[in-house]
Amino acid sequence: MRAPIEAVLPFWLDRPDEEALDIAQAAADAGLTGLWIGEMATFDAFALATAIGIREPGLQLRVGPLPISVRNPVAIALAASSVASLTGCQIDIALGASSPVIVAGWHDREWSHAAARMRETIECLRPILRGERTDYDGRYVRSHGFRLRHPLPHSSIGIGPFGLTMMKLAAQLADEVVLNLATPQRVVQVREQIDRDAAEAGRTAPHLTVWVPVAVRPGEAALRQLAGQLTVYLAPPGYGEMFCELGFAELVGRARSGARRSELAAAVPVELAEQLAAFGTPEQTTARLQAYLDAGADTVAVIPVTAEDPAGRAALHCAADSCRVTSTSQETSP
Repeated sequence: MRAPIEAVLPFWLDRPDEEALDIAQAAADAGLTGLWIGEMATFDAFALATAIGIREPGLQLRVGPLPISVRNPVAIALAASSVASLTGCQIDIALGASSPVIVAGWHDREWSHAAARMRETIECLRPILRGERTDYDGRYVRSHGFRLRHPLPHSSIGIGPFGLTMMKLAAQLADEVVLNLATPQRVVQVREQIDRDAAEAGRTAPHLTVWVPVAVRPGEAALRQLAGQLTVYLAPPGYGEMFCELGFAELVGRARSGARRSELAAAVPVELAEQLAAFGTPEQTTARLQAYLDAGADTVAVIPVTAEDPAGRAALHCAADSCRVTSTSQETSP
């Protein structure tokens, strides 16, 4: 059984890259067993996962969501198998469409046809992880003759979806749905949708994980850090529409018209952060995390705000305490 609370390595743009290793250690020290390792502009995700797995071998590492247009299924499987072999850690994988800026701008890869490319990637990747030799011909994904020397038959494949088409695909094919920056109300909607779509496909609904920024008794620096990170997500497709639905279309418009990140960060109101994060006293933070679980999330993965909390230790220990309370409650409920 997955724990109800896990940790996520954050992408704070105002913090040193090496802080990721300290956060991983803090998560392990707090007693959290699951750690999400994404990829943006700092470390290669699998390289960082290897460093963390060697340093904290008891963690279960979940790598992604990774852009499906940047790595092909063989590259993903080979990297995941390498991390597992070198560290002895359990490795799970999550995939996403990412954004045109990252896929087309940074990597010079095609960003379009995300749903079809996602389907083909999973259909090709899953047999590779089981140790089968590749023999796949899709429109966007093709591979022949590769076999993984160290298979990962127990590794799960998750999707970070946006839009009805990708959400339906996740319910049909994925082991897990990963939401980043969602309200509890959005979790209710997604839970209902993936349960319905999975039932129509005749399969068990995927595990639902929600990433939530967490700060215990945040001051001005912590709130600035959170606001600055939220600005990164204002413009990309999917995220921008989500912010518009929350009532912040003006901010999205400014972001998409090229406004500077510093200007946007200064304009982000605390009300926006309150809808997408868990912060306040330990009691308020715990209650907010529980609200996500009550809304239908199977796991809440906390993103520690570190501006005033070195390595996110206070946030991670608060999350771990709420995990123990939740687990005890589940064990004693009829």
